[in-house]
Amino acid sequence: MDALNRANEIRTKRAQLKRDLKAGRAAIHELLMEPPSYIETAKVFDLLLAVPKYGRVKANKVLTQCRISPSKTIGGLSQRQRGELVALLRR
Repeated sequence: MDALNRANEIRTKRAQLKRDLKAGRAAIHELLMEPPSYIETAKVFDLLLAVPKYGRVKANKVLTQCRISPSKTIGGLSQRQRGELVALLRR
């Protein structure tokens, strides 16, 4: 029961974060450089989809350009991948 409550809390926080990204209240590059613990297991692709002006095609293009698998999690990114992704998103 404790694990279920924790999972629900994480899902709620992620949903709020995605709404904040969509509204422009949160910056994706800040989240990628210092991710909170609750998004460590979230997929990079899913987070990119929450950013305004990024759809499936553009998100895939960015991930391919940075040599990142669409199934990669935020916590699983290397420093090189993080750096390339943030540099590309800041353009």
